[in-house]
Amino acid sequence: MKLSDTLTGEKRDFKPAGDEVRIYVCGVTPYSSAHVGHAMSYIVFDVLHRYLEYRGFTVRRVQNFTDIDDKLIDRAVQEGTTVEALAERHIAEYFANMAALNVREADEYPRATQEVPKIVEVISGLIDSGHAYESNGDVYFRVRSDEQYGKLSHRSLDAMRAGARIEPGVQKEHPMDFALWKSAKPGEPSWESPWGGGRPGWHIECSAMALRYLGESIDIHGGGQDLVFPHHENEIAQSEAFTGVRPFARFWLHNGLLNMDAQKMSKSLGNLVTIADALEHYSADAIRLSVLNAHYRSPGYYSDEALAGSERAAGRLRQAASAEPNAGAGAALDASETRSRFIEAMDDDLNSPQAVAALFDLARDINRGSTEGQDVTSAQETLCELTAVLGLTLEEREASVDADLAARVEALVEQRAARRAARDFAGADAVRDQLTAMGIELTDSPSGTTWRVVG
Repeated sequence: MKLSDTLTGEKRDFKPAGDEVRIYVCGVTPYSSAHVGHAMSYIVFDVLHRYLEYRGFTVRRVQNFTDIDDKLIDRAVQEGTTVEALAERHIAEYFANMAALNVREADEYPRATQEVPKIVEVISGLIDSGHAYESNGDVYFRVRSDEQYGKLSHRSLDAMRAGARIEPGVQKEHPMDFALWKSAKPGEPSWESPWGGGRPGWHIECSAMALRYLGESIDIHGGGQDLVFPHHENEIAQSEAFTGVRPFARFWLHNGLLNMDAQKMSKSLGNLVTIADALEHYSADAIRLSVLNAHYRSPGYYSDEALAGSERAAGRLRQAASAEPNAGAGAALDASETRSRFIEAMDDDLNSPQAVAALFDLARDINRGSTEGQDVTSAQETLCELTAVLGLTLEEREASVDADLAARVEALVEQRAARRAARDFAGADAVRDQLTAMGIELTDSPSGTTWRVVG
């Protein structure tokens, strides 16, 4: 199995350092509802976790919540609530969204506000070793103390300094020095520390949590490409400076960012789609397939057209899994090649598009074999086994259909059947196209035609 490492820029053989694969994934800042860009990242790392276990590894995955942050403080003031209440509401919503997407829970979900003692311990150690310093109640990491600073993002300190700006009133030795501890401001949540009341900086929390729950060196650190700099760059620097152990993470995996109709999805552009909104219109399987149809390191694209296509694709897998198996009726359909293709693709840096393609080839063979009298029982078991590795449920999405629409669909289905019986196949196809445009998917079988709403 090979994985691409952002740090080295190479695709390398993956083996864990110990008996289990230790994975840390950066989590959300729960000041607002999680969006489909978050879904993309957590689906990717859920599939990584599932596939590692499928290949026989024991996995321990930790994912944090940044439940104290400027954004949380500002939003809580806007909404007239507390930071704690705001975070709790969105964390509960996050778990509901992940369950709906069939994303399995991590082994631990530490929160910044609950890890302050460990954070203070790490900061104190960095000060004692000369890697950090206190300035008017704030504490900063001294970037010039790390000769390799910039190695993850492949930037030089001089180049970073050229564009750096220091906020008014902030006293730092170097423009790129970053905050480990922020002194308390009136009305903000704060905790006691050797440097006075305050709260953790953003970067230090992840180092402290990874060290506490996974140890001084982990196998995989994951997150979106937007976290490479400064977040993960700073994590490496402070973690390795504190422990003296290198590497902090043996592999850095970063998923591509999600685009909305070929435009970058962002809050500033106002084009975010929440996970809850997406699930109102599409099944979890459709959303997962839309993510897995692109390689995890490539940009993702969210559009109604793409999701409707993924919904139809999920239906084809579901149809194959539930096709009449014809057990004992004829020669068994062999799916061993599909399993080999699937493993070969996923072993190659989680090449999910190739793995998904293998599953659709098998689904086609199952549907064809079922109508031709082949025994497809074993092949269906393989299909279900491999789709589960990708976190697909193959469950029908419940969709409400009003009586008028149902009557129109039934009439068109009967019209299509009559045209097929009269061998007017062009006319039958035209009716099917009309139904597809209405968001209706048809499934033909020896027992008749069924339909469902897909968009």
